[in-house]
Amino acid sequence: MDRTDPGAAFVQGPVSVSVPATSANLGPGYDTLGLALALRDVLTGEVIAPADGTPARVEVEVVGEGAGDVPLDESHLVVRAMRCAFEQMGLAQPSLRLRCENVLPHSRGLGSSSAAIVGGLALARALVADGAQRLDDTDLFTLAARLEGHPDNVAPAVFGGFTVSGSEGGTFFAVPSPVAAGVSAVVFVPDEPVSTEVARSLLPATVPHADAAANAARVALLVLALAQRPELLPAATRDYLHQDYRASAMPRSAELVRSLRADGVAAVISGAGPTVLAFVGDADPDDHVESPADARRALTSAEALLARCPEGWRAHHLAVDPRGVVVR
Repeated sequence: MDRTDPGAAFVQGPVSVSVPATSANLGPGYDTLGLALALRDVLTGEVIAPADGTPARVEVEVVGEGAGDVPLDESHLVVRAMRCAFEQMGLAQPSLRLRCENVLPHSRGLGSSSAAIVGGLALARALVADGAQRLDDTDLFTLAARLEGHPDNVAPAVFGGFTVSGSEGGTFFAVPSPVAAGVSAVVFVPDEPVSTEVARSLLPATVPHADAAANAARVALLVLALAQRPELLPAATRDYLHQDYRASAMPRSAELVRSLRADGVAAVISGAGPTVLAFVGDADPDDHVESPADARRALTSAEALLARCPEGWRAHHLAVDPRGVVVR
């Protein structure tokens, strides 16, 4: 039975959405913690013809990251996400014109696939006159998590800021958590990608109980540290579950993390890597710390960190972005 709504009205003319970069895990928060960062892809779409019973046409243009590498047809991830959104809203996919202005590097651990999925879902919703009623943010998040397979990146891409997410009995959840004023991040982006599939394949099926217990303590501490105790970030970002196991796939990233952490910097592998993320904060050196020297080690300046960017890599100092995907 045809469940589509032939009476739906599409928005006239082009519509644009922007979606932030995201960093998942943040050290110990494997597959559950995510942070939106102020670096955004922009997607612009336009309905060029409503569905008429024939296969929908798509025109895809990609500029910036991924240009020349990603497909320019219905297999493009944004188009696939848009198709899922139209289906979820009870609509047949119209013929579309899509322009992707990409700044998020692909396969580097900054949530490019989540940005494509969330951006595509939000763009499809924005192209429907009553799209927000048909697909609210909670439904959009759930659909994005199903498409991505896990919620840690899509949660901050939808809701912004710092999120704690997971699933229970097939139902996904995401809860926002505060970030102290002045906390930001420097990301070091290598020139070579590492696929999420390769990174996941290196993880063991089980870990020692002591490692799991130690990691749980760090996750709890990390939520507190980001909210109000940034000087605790170096200790809170210690990971026991995944980074060491993945080091062979990204040796230069692993070495940079080790070097930065040895100097008291809260450095981690961003997502599945190989990007390295280092937290920056401006907490008062005399507030909640054993000594001003401890705080200075923990809260290294962005300028000093940027100067440690390896040759051939790119580095960015990024604010935590309180916004998720938005219509421009």
